[in-house]
Amino acid sequence: MATVDQRKNIDNLFLADASLSMAFGLLSLLAPHGLVTYVSELGYSHGAHEALRLYGCLRIAVAWILFNVRLVDDGRFRRSICEALGFCYVLQALVVLRAQFTDQHTVLNWFAILALSTLSFSYMFFRFGKGGDLIKIYELPTASARGIR
Repeated sequence: MATVDQRKNIDNLFLADASLSMAFGLLSLLAPHGLVTYVSELGYSHGAHEALRLYGCLRIAVAWILFNVRLVDDGRFRRSICEALGFCYVLQALVVLRAQFTDQHTVLNWFAILALSTLSFSYMFFRFGKGGDLIKIYELPTASARGIR
């Protein structure tokens, strides 16, 4: 029963991340010049606006992958997704943390650091929690598993 609950929990994490990624991606992709000007300390920057739009496209792609990965039963693949997203989010949090202490000191950065760290911790928990056994891998006997060539 615990395996079913863990599967449901990780699917809920995938769904929450996908929903937030889609919302952020669409907001970033469709952000008007005025919003970019308001968020930026130096006024409007065309390069920053294009980078935001590109990041929005990436977030939309991640959302699409996460919406669909919930239907995948392969435990190795689900572990790989958790590893990739866990490390990706911790690296993003570190980048924003560096920006917070070296250049831009904003409340928005602290919110981003908290959100990215929480997502990273959640994915790392599912991947490495309880010795890495929260995502079960079941293998059917095959010729390669038995060592037959």
